[in-house]
Amino acid sequence: MMRKKIAVLPGDGVGPEVTEQAVRVLKKIAEKFGHSFSFEEGPIGAVAIEKTGNSLPDDALALCRRSAAILFGAIGDPKYDLDPTAKVRPEQGLLKLRKSLNLFVNLRPVKVFKELTSTSPLKEEKVENVDLVVVRELTGGIYFGQPRERRDNGNTAVDTSIYTRQEIERVAKIAFDMAVKRRKKVTSVDKANVLETSRLWREVVIEVAKNYPEVTLEHMFVDNASMQLIKRPSEFDVILTENMFGDILTDEASVIAGSIGLLPSASIGNQHALYEPIHGSFHRGAGKNIANPIGTILSAAMMLRISFGLEKEAAAVENAVEKTLQEGYRTRDIADQETPADKLLGTKEMGEKITLYF
Repeated sequence: MMRKKIAVLPGDGVGPEVTEQAVRVLKKIAEKFGHSFSFEEGPIGAVAIEKTGNSLPDDALALCRRSAAILFGAIGDPKYDLDPTAKVRPEQGLLKLRKSLNLFVNLRPVKVFKELTSTSPLKEEKVENVDLVVVRELTGGIYFGQPRERRDNGNTAVDTSIYTRQEIERVAKIAFDMAVKRRKKVTSVDKANVLETSRLWREVVIEVAKNYPEVTLEHMFVDNASMQLIKRPSEFDVILTENMFGDILTDEASVIAGSIGLLPSASIGNQHALYEPIHGSFHRGAGKNIANPIGTILSAAMMLRISFGLEKEAAAVENAVEKTLQEGYRTRDIADQETPADKLLGTKEMGEKITLYF
């Protein structure tokens, strides 16, 4: 029997709705396999700003530090998106959380369910064998570099991109370790023809690759990678890249699967790990029971596997999701004109349905 405490940060928009369903699934897994999971919620993002003036209050960070893993929903609010002068922003809470817990690598698998190939904007033959993972460096680069400021009475803006050899090396090792267990191919994405940080990136990745002779390494400029993800997505195995490029490429890759609501992610450090769907807060859908909880539920499966070492339990969640889709059940974002009315489910109903297939 395993006992674990899980911090739940529902966040903004549809975050509370999708995390509720992931918690439902985790409780069912605990019941079925004889484990004990306890859950404690904390505020983050716009809801935290409204309550405390801080996008990540100290007590929420402390909760995350003392928990075995973190389940996160979504962050963001149009109120702040439309106000570039806002001093405190929801996204700052997530960036602070990543930095404070040293969550230095983000894993984003992209796998197309065969039942959903028709929902992808790409031709079915292009997406039917897609099974890739993006390994994104998460605490360096332009999102965290200093200085970042306004100058010249606000008329000049400065952001700084910084990478160290150690930062690149540790994330590259993770990518190559994953490739060894997959199809033994790493595509390192950079902009080495322009950026000094990318030239260091490429240099270090080549050095790390020497320790993995069984893995094929290819280098690709980020602009070419963005095109190849659309032209030949099934040829990618492990994509290794820096923070900003990874942020953009993973959102692009999510479209291949048919919906951004389907895809999970894990942000991992040496002591802590956070699991979240890759989608945003989708405020227009908040409270309407229409958001797709599958990405969050699959993030919970990643938690079971990576943080807790529970392979059977993780596989049970993944198989239940696949069985639910095989039976034709859909949320609005993955439905089509042929989806029967009785197979079209809301957020809550999709979570309930998935638990029936354990």
